[in-house]
Amino acid sequence: GGGASKLTMLRHLRTSFRTLRACSASTRAMAFRGERKFSSVTDPSIFRQLKPSKPDAFLDHEEMLKVHKHDTTMNLHLDTSLLEPEGIHPDKIYRNSSVGLLYEHACKFEKGSIIASNGALVAYSGDKRGRCPLDKRVVDEPTTSKDVWWGAINIKLPEASFMTNRERAIDYLNTRDRLYVIDAFGGADPKYRLKVRVITSRAYHALFMHNMLIRPTEEELADFGDPDFTIFNAGEFPANRYTEGMTSSTSVSLSFARRELVILGTQYAGEMKKGLFTLFNYLMPKQGVLSMHASANEGKDGDVSIFFGLSGTGKTTLSSDPERLLIGDDEHCWTDDGVFNIEGGCYAKAINLSREQEPDIYDAAKFGAVLENVKYDLNTRDIDYKDNSLTENPRLSYPIDHIHNAKPVSTGPLPKNVIMLTCDAFGVLPPVSKLTPEQAMYHFMSGYTAKVAGTEVGVKEPSATFSACFGAPFIVWHPSKYAELLAERVQKHGAHCWLVNTGWTGGPYGEGKRLSLKHTRSIIDGIHHGDLEKAEYEILPIFNLAVPKSCPKVPTDILNPRNTWDDKAAHDRQANHLANLFIENFKSFEEGTAQAILDAAPTPQA
Repeated sequence: GGGASKLTMLRHLRTSFRTLRACSASTRAMAFRGERKFSSVTDPSIFRQLKPSKPDAFLDHEEMLKVHKHDTTMNLHLDTSLLEPEGIHPDKIYRNSSVGLLYEHACKFEKGSIIASNGALVAYSGDKRGRCPLDKRVVDEPTTSKDVWWGAINIKLPEASFMTNRERAIDYLNTRDRLYVIDAFGGADPKYRLKVRVITSRAYHALFMHNMLIRPTEEELADFGDPDFTIFNAGEFPANRYTEGMTSSTSVSLSFARRELVILGTQYAGEMKKGLFTLFNYLMPKQGVLSMHASANEGKDGDVSIFFGLSGTGKTTLSSDPERLLIGDDEHCWTDDGVFNIEGGCYAKAINLSREQEPDIYDAAKFGAVLENVKYDLNTRDIDYKDNSLTENPRLSYPIDHIHNAKPVSTGPLPKNVIMLTCDAFGVLPPVSKLTPEQAMYHFMSGYTAKVAGTEVGVKEPSATFSACFGAPFIVWHPSKYAELLAERVQKHGAHCWLVNTGWTGGPYGEGKRLSLKHTRSIIDGIHHGDLEKAEYEILPIFNLAVPKSCPKVPTDILNPRNTWDDKAAHDRQANHLANLFIENFKSFEEGTAQAILDAAPTPQA
């Protein structure tokens, strides 16, 4: 049986099931349990006892094509010249293969891959189980260099070093027995759509990008032509740390001029997704389009809401609304005509995932989905979503149509509401406030949320986290460019801007309590139903935010955070502390930012 999975073995041997039943109990248990290893290697003695018609009981894929007369166009791409322009000459290319074939290859050839009891493919990304922002590089070359906001986010890489990495990746890919190619699209709006080609040696990576990109029809695939963007994923092979610009054996390098991404030394699939998003963050502003790290949904009357927010703020949870259609959960663009999703799938965190808290996402983990870096029961194949022993960042990738109320086409009209989510662990920001255009730009550029204590010994105070434009690792231009585009669209299309705090009330983390999800959902409903637009407001000192005096189904006394603290002086100290953190963070943006935006900063009190 070699490295084939026991599930594949049982599929091909189902006609011998009666023989299996006649086996001894111990043999039967071995057949179903297999070796208690991730590789799921089956004991060859089982085949001798079952007396299969063929000694290895498995057919190679090419033999399967002959036996079952499969159409090869969507599985094995017989014309290996497809990748000749890149200097890649594989023996076998699997182009836009079926989900079933990618499952089989992952289970057969990739250590640790199995099929979970819910039908999803479980895969592992090796030592790297999250993105490596310190190893991200952008090519410094004459045609694009003047556009890039260089610094700790966009680190310069000499063009020669990029070509060295590219050659290293191609050399590695040329050693593989088989390669997988996904030709698909980024951008649901045909006017801004990019043709994307992914070249990888792992079936898991191919299935991941099959989920995350917009899948072409057979006609679109036949007419695909040359790609607009190519991803060379040789993540199983390390970078040369002595190449100029490298600081480790991991490299994620992006060339805007060549429209190429080269991955070495990391098998974490999210690098591909965010590499494409970074390209959109470069190209779209050049066309006057705002690219956004945000989710989006649409009401029954065609009213679209945008949800900006960092991890842990509730972006996915609050955009998943049974009364509204999901446009997308993470990456969007705002044009003069409306919004469109860049992706064709979702990439959700799976830690502590439950049907009770996230029913739509929980049920999306089924055939076709990828569960990345999760633990499972060896006997039942049930996923243990609470187990974080491998990583705090287990992930679930699935096509967007796994969500029952997703829009069939991931586009929508012009947004009516822009909602910026923060999880304030200091307990001093209001549950909801209405922003002026200038305040919206200030908070958009700040991208504030907070990390809470509790996971590290000795950490007792919450720490502020600022991520420009709610997506600093992926922006290319100076943050003010994205802010100006947002301001232009808000003013031109009359969108309402809101700051919604999903964090603490009545005190900081450890003393107060988290705002209830029920009340936060009522606030979002108040925005969507127009109640908060009509409400009476008061100005909150220090942060100068307009706070509603009432909101349906929300206790009035929690709307002003100072009212929820027993110790008012402690509240004021905490509010001044956070205000000063905002001001200190914004110093890096002062140059080139309009004075009206600078004037929207908090004003600490003596």
